[in-house]
Amino acid sequence: MDETSPAKTPPPAPGGGTGAATPGRHRRRAGESPEGRPVSSYQQAADRSGDKSRPPRTGRRRRPTFWKELPLLVVVALVLTFLIQTFLAKVYVIPSGSMETTLHGCTGCNNDRVLVDKVSYRFGDPQPGDVVVFRGPDSWSSEIAVSEPASPLARGLQQFGSLIGLAPPDEKDFVKRVIAVGGQTVSCCDSRNRVMVDGEPLDESYIYYLPEAGPARQIPFGPIQIPQGELWMMGDSRNNSADSRVPGHGPVPIENVIGKARLIVLPFDRFSWIEAADPRTTAVGMPAADDPDSSPAPLALGLLGTLPIAVGRRRRAHWEDEVTGFLPSRRRLPVRPGRARR
Repeated sequence: MDETSPAKTPPPAPGGGTGAATPGRHRRRAGESPEGRPVSSYQQAADRSGDKSRPPRTGRRRRPTFWKELPLLVVVALVLTFLIQTFLAKVYVIPSGSMETTLHGCTGCNNDRVLVDKVSYRFGDPQPGDVVVFRGPDSWSSEIAVSEPASPLARGLQQFGSLIGLAPPDEKDFVKRVIAVGGQTVSCCDSRNRVMVDGEPLDESYIYYLPEAGPARQIPFGPIQIPQGELWMMGDSRNNSADSRVPGHGPVPIENVIGKARLIVLPFDRFSWIEAADPRTTAVGMPAADDPDSSPAPLALGLLGTLPIAVGRRRRAHWEDEVTGFLPSRRRLPVRPGRARR
């Protein structure tokens, strides 16, 4: 063979390439593409994972089920109920007939439920003619009997139920009408069987006399001067009400007043506002009742208060699903061990 003849060119590699393809593969292993461009660690990890990678996520979050949200809604309802009844208003049941016929109440009857405003008297004092709920002083005896559970646990549950409007009425809470305030003098009666305040007769057209309770006449008393900061309370059913006239009861301190009766909320056929008018000028049927009973109505208000929360959460989840449905899914790629994610 002639040593000066040129070297033969090696045949091209299959597929039309040249032997230069081999170094390309080495460069790819070294972190470069066949064209010489660097390859990111994400792409290298994706190439190694191949078909073994997890299916891509759609980006949609699962909506929380109603049963998972229910405990939260119950807690929110109880908190709202407690706050409403503590600071704003509370519903009481009229258990006795001491305020007939303004308010209806008797054992075994469909008694009136009244909404008591707790805000008004933070800005002023009760006035004659107002129907108020108050805490009876220690000298006042209850007109209804409320059994107290023997078990400490049961008593604790009853006290908790009283806070949220589910427990029986407190026997020391009363509903009466304000007849006279501190500094006034009250007495009964004139020749026409009318109560006198500062020597002037009251025009009380709301007065009711229970036929079974005796003659339609008021019990004489006084004159009694009301101390400052105290109120003289009387029921509209004048011969069937244990009020300030009872020996040992007397006036009630203003600080014992819980709130002003504003509205008859139940039963629906008696739904109406409770009007308050000064009996020294005019007489309008008023509401109030002895020993009110707590009602589940505030709890229902608390539950209604949670509806915007539940609806808002579900609308937000639905909106997020709609938005993420239009966005490209982001595939989470594995990170090469020993290297920090960029």
